[in-house]
Amino acid sequence: MGKETVIALVGKPSSGKSTTLNSLTDANAKVGAFPFTTIDPNKATGYLEVDCACARFGKQDLCKPNYGYCRDGKRGVPIMLLDVAGLVPNAHLGRGLGNKFLGDLTEADCLIHIVDASGTTNAEGKATRGYDPLADIEWLQDELFQWILGNLMERWGSVVRRHTATKSTNLETLRQQLGGYSATKHLIGLALDKVPDVGPLQEWDTATIERVVRAFMSVKFPTVLSLNKMDHPDSDKNVSKIILQHPESKCVLTSSITEVFLRKLASQNYIKYDAGTEFVDTTDDLTPEEIAKYGLKPLDEKLRRRIENIRDLVLYRFGSTGVVQLLQAAADTLELVPVYPVRNVNNFTGGSGNQVFRDCVLVKRGTPVLSVARKIMGDVTIAAIEGVGGSRVGEEDTVDRGKNDILSFKIVPGGGN
Repeated sequence: MGKETVIALVGKPSSGKSTTLNSLTDANAKVGAFPFTTIDPNKATGYLEVDCACARFGKQDLCKPNYGYCRDGKRGVPIMLLDVAGLVPNAHLGRGLGNKFLGDLTEADCLIHIVDASGTTNAEGKATRGYDPLADIEWLQDELFQWILGNLMERWGSVVRRHTATKSTNLETLRQQLGGYSATKHLIGLALDKVPDVGPLQEWDTATIERVVRAFMSVKFPTVLSLNKMDHPDSDKNVSKIILQHPESKCVLTSSITEVFLRKLASQNYIKYDAGTEFVDTTDDLTPEEIAKYGLKPLDEKLRRRIENIRDLVLYRFGSTGVVQLLQAAADTLELVPVYPVRNVNNFTGGSGNQVFRDCVLVKRGTPVLSVARKIMGDVTIAAIEGVGGSRVGEEDTVDRGKNDILSFKIVPGGGN
């Protein structure tokens, strides 16, 4: 099996990280078992919402995933989230849980940085007014940078001696030095492509090493910024400033506390809520038949006012609470696309029964179909690969959204291990 994609959530205390994590790992969504074998205390299963293949073929009624959920063509695909705790300034000096925190991050393929965009918490997460949240973003990036740079500089002399003695390429030497951050040769190659004019490694000065480390960080830890507490009056100016300063980062405006509150009301049957949208219905908005169908309870005046406020200040103004969009932004950053392995390419069923699209895996856009087979089935000998309607798919053909994303793998009998 290939390595699972891991998305790490980072953020200082009181930024809304725990609330965001709760809304991404929502208990209401937990259906079916979990695909992941080991869940550490700081790991959780999140659900990435995608348009399910069942909707393409009008088979929403027959779609019953083994993992995650599918609600009328919207599918929640499980994805591994890492809750990184103990984030304090100067972590790279080993302060607090510093080194553990940084070590945990090496597993991550992408970071979601929860930033308190309201500026109502200081660097330590204590209540204040007028704090500049840009500092939190700079600080996290700097923390990672100092840590990687420090580890490299500590032994730079011996790295250069060995590099020269073994006549290695820049890529080979960096692979040995940076491989400890769960970085593949491919990733390190991408980083080096971003700094094309660095010359031979033994001639690098400190400024060049720093450029290489920054390039490595950008491919190893691509970061989505969750600009949380977006409905606070001070957030607007901070959000504009952050987007201006970080044009290369994906920014998503969020209100995780609103999301958690709406999901709680939905689970208590006070509202019908489509997560990821602005649509909230109460008994005031629906016909008696619909109220009976959804089993909605009437609201008291206080709750009615709160829901009105949420509609005005969050949902209608921003289009949603942003939380569902957060994982989608991370998946886009990693170019993940859903692929559906099926047994039967004519009716899309699995081994038995008439339920369709039981499985779904997330793979990087452009992955060859054979690599997808390896990820799903391990080391078996593939006799043939079929797409929709039995069309032949070549091993080197690549997957994309809606292209070669429904596959059936025919195995050579006895060809497995």
